[in-house]
Amino acid sequence: MAQFPRVHDIGPPNAPRKHMTETISAIPEAASGPDDAASGASRDARGIETVTLGCRLNLYESEAMATLAGDAGLSDVVLVNTCAVTAEAVRQARQTIRRKRRERPDAKIIVTGCAAQIDPAMFAAMPEVDTVIGNAEKVDPATFTALALPGGGPERVLVNDIMSIRETAGHLIDGVQDRARAYVQVQNGCDHRCTFCIIPYGRGNSRSVPAGDVVAMIARLVARGVPEVVLSGVDMTSWGQDLPGAPALGDLVRRIFKLVPDLQRLRLSSVDAVEIDEVLFEQFAHEPRMMPHMHLSLQHGSDMILKRMKRRHLRADAFALIERLRAARPDMLFGADIIAGFPTETEEHFADSVSLVEQAGLAFVHVFPFSPREGTPAARMPQLAKPVIKERAARLRAAAEATRTRVLAALVGSTQRVLLERDGRGRLDNFAEIALDGGQAGQIVEATVTGLVAGGLTGTLTGALAEPPA
Repeated sequence: MAQFPRVHDIGPPNAPRKHMTETISAIPEAASGPDDAASGASRDARGIETVTLGCRLNLYESEAMATLAGDAGLSDVVLVNTCAVTAEAVRQARQTIRRKRRERPDAKIIVTGCAAQIDPAMFAAMPEVDTVIGNAEKVDPATFTALALPGGGPERVLVNDIMSIRETAGHLIDGVQDRARAYVQVQNGCDHRCTFCIIPYGRGNSRSVPAGDVVAMIARLVARGVPEVVLSGVDMTSWGQDLPGAPALGDLVRRIFKLVPDLQRLRLSSVDAVEIDEVLFEQFAHEPRMMPHMHLSLQHGSDMILKRMKRRHLRADAFALIERLRAARPDMLFGADIIAGFPTETEEHFADSVSLVEQAGLAFVHVFPFSPREGTPAARMPQLAKPVIKERAARLRAAAEATRTRVLAALVGSTQRVLLERDGRGRLDNFAEIALDGGQAGQIVEATVTGLVAGGLTGTLTGALAEPPA
């Protein structure tokens, strides 16, 4: 019987890479959006290794760091790109650093990422760490030029005020790519201050990559034969608010489709339900190259808890958006991030989250047990006991899995397009995973869905629609 790995355990095929990449998801549960980290590995002769914890955006930036390190002439170095979304993520970062020192006692260990940006002193105090650099510094060529100097540069900690950063396009590379898809960063940072979230203090305020740069990058990827592109960012739907004329994300998507007519498929990473502009809605409703899948940052199902989180939507807004999109695109599937055990959450509040998952028919749910982050307002609110948080998270995952099974079971017997991520395994247009009886990584094929096992689909090939890229 086919067994489906968790989403963050699914990695790209063994395509050649310039540098060693070991990717670790710092999220306790498998995330379900196309922006989540995936694992893959290779190594160059210089011993440049990256260890990435957390999101796809971190993986994107790890690729940029590895390139910059190689260009600067660094060798025998481990770049640890940390995550700060939960206390567990920070614990994993520290554990990983210690392990890497044991594995590579003579290598230089450089720590960066959101956790390092927020608390550089903690990492600098670790005897295993040689240098700590900030999120802005990690994509600056000058940083790596300095680190390549005799003695490893003049400073052990290179972390500046992330809130002062206004540029984001300087470190653009041609996407994090495997044979199936490429991930293109179009935005970084966040201007919102949800009470539970530490990420703005690690990423800074929202900065957008100009549309022309995004289009040019996607055109290069398509010219290389990439079948699918995923637009990524920290707060995707804020794209454009800091650019001249304040264009919306929908304007960017429409421009991509117009100026890159050979692009076959486009997806978005996690988006904020309250900021789906009309042009973006129209692209989902009427553009067949826009994949029918949306991962929403919902966070909770109770209006009271949403207000205490300082979210900008209510429960009814989530249902209204999902119903409207389903009416326009019946084949669309939805995912969501939801926190269990937020401070002051009662059993009634929690039941609202469970019913949100069930009534909205969410196929892909990423459950976060609440983890207080020092410096956030939620950390000062009355906390629930850890066993209660753990128990509610388990119940929410069970409800999500039952809903996922119900939603995917409805696809059995249908004929679907599949983008193969690896030989014999891929995803439908709606992001549901499927195991097939053939096919090569990078192909877009037609398949009949024949069954449902271990949370994923099985199917039979009916025809190849496109050859994999060379």
